[in-house]
Amino acid sequence: MEKYLDEAVKIRELIHMYPEGGFNEVRTAKIVADTLRNLGITVTENVAKTGVIGLLRGAKPGKTILLRADMDALQLQELADVPYKSKIDSMMHACGHDGHTAGLLGTAMILSEHKDEICGNIKFMFQPAEETTGGALPMIKEGILENPKVDAAVSGHLWGSIKSGEVHVKAGATMASPNIFTIRIIGKGGHCAIPHQAIDAILVASEVICSLQSVVSRMTNPLEPIVLSIGQIHAGHCFNVIPNEVFIEGTVRVLERDSASRIKNQMEQIISGITKAYGATYEFKFDTIFPPVINDEKMAELVQASARKVVGKDKVFTLSEPSMGGEDFSYLGENVPSAFFFVGIAEEQVLIHHNPYFCWDSKICFELSKCLAQITLDYLNGKEI
Repeated sequence: MEKYLDEAVKIRELIHMYPEGGFNEVRTAKIVADTLRNLGITVTENVAKTGVIGLLRGAKPGKTILLRADMDALQLQELADVPYKSKIDSMMHACGHDGHTAGLLGTAMILSEHKDEICGNIKFMFQPAEETTGGALPMIKEGILENPKVDAAVSGHLWGSIKSGEVHVKAGATMASPNIFTIRIIGKGGHCAIPHQAIDAILVASEVICSLQSVVSRMTNPLEPIVLSIGQIHAGHCFNVIPNEVFIEGTVRVLERDSASRIKNQMEQIISGITKAYGATYEFKFDTIFPPVINDEKMAELVQASARKVVGKDKVFTLSEPSMGGEDFSYLGENVPSAFFFVGIAEEQVLIHHNPYFCWDSKICFELSKCLAQITLDYLNGKEI
C-alpha cells in the first residue's frame, strides 16, 4: 500500500489547485478516468454529466461492491497558505472532496494489484455536485447500480472534528436530511414617518423568524435532533422607506425523513397566523435536498472490523453522535446495504469545513484508501467480521 502514497498525494494536491463546481468537474473527471484506465480498470465517463464509473472485475465470480467519492469544490476564496493553493479565483476544496477523490484512486491502485484474489466486482463511483443539487441520484437513475448489480456500497469522509488517523462509524442515522425553505413576506410599502398607512413587512418577518424557533424548542420532542436556521434576510433599499416585502431563506435538518413533512406544516401554520394578524400575505416553499444517511448495521460492523486491520484497534471508534450535515450518499443507502464512515484529519485543533483556511495533511487521504481497500477485500471474499 505504501508505494502508492506519493502518487495519491500528488493527485490530491493537483485536484486542490484546480477546483471545479458541481457538474463542471471536467478536469477532475479526466484525471480520474485516465488514472483508472492506466490501472487496467474499465471506465465509463459522462455519467450524469461529469460522473465517472470504474469497474474492476475479480478473477472469480461473486458479489459487487460500490465505493464512492465526491469530486466537486465550493465557491469560496482560499486563504490557506499552502504550496498547492487554489489557482481558480473564488473556488476552493474546503470540504475534503479532493482527498476523497485521491483516496478512492489510491484504493483503485491497491485493489488493481489484488485482482487475482478478488471474488466479485468493484465499482468505483466518482460523483459530481454533492455540495449543491447532488450527483448521486442522477447517477443512480442512469443505471450505475446495474450491470453488474451492486450488492453493497461504502464511502468515507475526511472529517475535521476527529483526531487525525482515527476512524469513526455507527449503525443507523449518521447524517441528516437537509431541507431548504424560502419565505416571502408581502406587506404594503410606505413612508417610514407614516408607518400606520403601511403594512411593515420587516416587522412581520421579525416576528416570523423569532416564532419559527418554537418549532424546535416547543413543538418537537427535546430528544429528537432538529436544526432550524435562517441563512438569508433581504429587505429594503434606504432608511426612510418601509419595504413592500422581505425575503427569508434557511435550512431545516432532520435525522428522520418523516420529520420534515411535520416541520413544514408547523412552519406554515406559524407564518400564516402571524402574517394574517398584520394584514400581510406570504409565499412559502420547502424542499428536501437529500434524505438522511442511514447506515446498515452489518455494513457498519464490517467497516469497523476492516479498519482495525489497517489503522489499528486503538484508532477505530463507534461514532458518538450523528452529524447534522447532509450527504447525498443517502440515496445509495436507500437502494443497497451501505455504510458511511469518517476519517479524522484534525491535528492540534478542530478543522472547520467550508472555511477559507481549511487545510490538512495530504498524506491522510491514504488512510481512507487503506480502509476502503480492506473493507472491499473483506466484503467480497467473505471474511469473518
